[in-house]
Amino acid sequence: MTTNRFHWARFLALLLAILALVAALWAGLLRMGWAWPSLVPRLVISHGPLMVAGFFGTLIGVERAAALGRRWAYPAPLLSGLGSLLLLTGLPGLTGILLLTAGSAWLAAVTLFMFYRHRLFHAAVIGLGAISWLVGNLAWLFGAPIYSVVYWWAGFFIFTIAGERLELSRVIRLKRYHQTLFTIASGLLLAGLAWTLWSYAAGARLSGVGMFALAAWLMAYDLARHNLRRGGLTGYIAVCLYTAFIWLGVSGLLSMRYGGLVAGPYYDAILHSLFVGFVFGMVFGHAPIIFPAVLNLPVRYSRAYYLPLFLLNISLILRLLGDLNGMYLARQWGGLLNAVAILLFLGMIASGILRNRFTGQTI
Repeated sequence: MTTNRFHWARFLALLLAILALVAALWAGLLRMGWAWPSLVPRLVISHGPLMVAGFFGTLIGVERAAALGRRWAYPAPLLSGLGSLLLLTGLPGLTGILLLTAGSAWLAAVTLFMFYRHRLFHAAVIGLGAISWLVGNLAWLFGAPIYSVVYWWAGFFIFTIAGERLELSRVIRLKRYHQTLFTIASGLLLAGLAWTLWSYAAGARLSGVGMFALAAWLMAYDLARHNLRRGGLTGYIAVCLYTAFIWLGVSGLLSMRYGGLVAGPYYDAILHSLFVGFVFGMVFGHAPIIFPAVLNLPVRYSRAYYLPLFLLNISLILRLLGDLNGMYLARQWGGLLNAVAILLFLGMIASGILRNRFTGQTI
């Protein structure tokens, strides 16, 4: 655990991340047709960047900095958090994008330093994730439309998460051919991302192949498969992770079938099966461990965490049924319930932390 002198940076970055999350959720619901007020100019078009860079990028940056325990690592989440704040203000210009890009570059430096220290394969995969985010942000900075860089942003999460899972899976003593299969799947995804720079449609479909292959690998060999029948926090995490792997596979299949789209309900299905089903599924699973570790504040596990997890998955199924079958109301209500599930879960985590903070309980 790092020392208390870093806590101010963690709290500030997490505050900016939560602000970006709330704004991104609101913007997403506005995009889906909910006629609610928008007090910020350009909020609707900032939905994706606020969610990807403002929330997830800042959150991962805080976790990496806390794990490294070095003061110089904290500018990464602070830059991305401040960049998302500038996006939220709706001010014209590239300052917000510049700060987000700088934050991703700093995070790439942090992850590459961690690889340099340990020289392990999983650390290289995590570094590749940060580089994917940087490439996507650079392309966006130089004028590429968001739809053409979103697969690079997806690569950020997929490589980061897959690398972390690969590290934890060492306890089950993976064989050499297991790592070979992982390398092939990761290589397919990386080739697809690179191909999007020349042919967006072909690259999106090849990325889908890599996503599906990595999902299959995780479902077959990840530690979560061995913990599905266990109780308590371990079993809960396993359920979160395994359902997230399934959603990654769904996104891969949809990308293979519909890749190359720039908007519309099929595009929505591809992205949100990944970002809501896979990425938020992983957040739900890891938050009871990551948040206490980052904040140095305990939180007690509760079976009630299954409620927002169930709501997240059911509402995402409803949303995708609406996307794929032209059912506008199902899509709209599915999106709203996605947001409710996310906010409910974060509220439960915050409540648990505060309750244990004031009662003096530990994990």
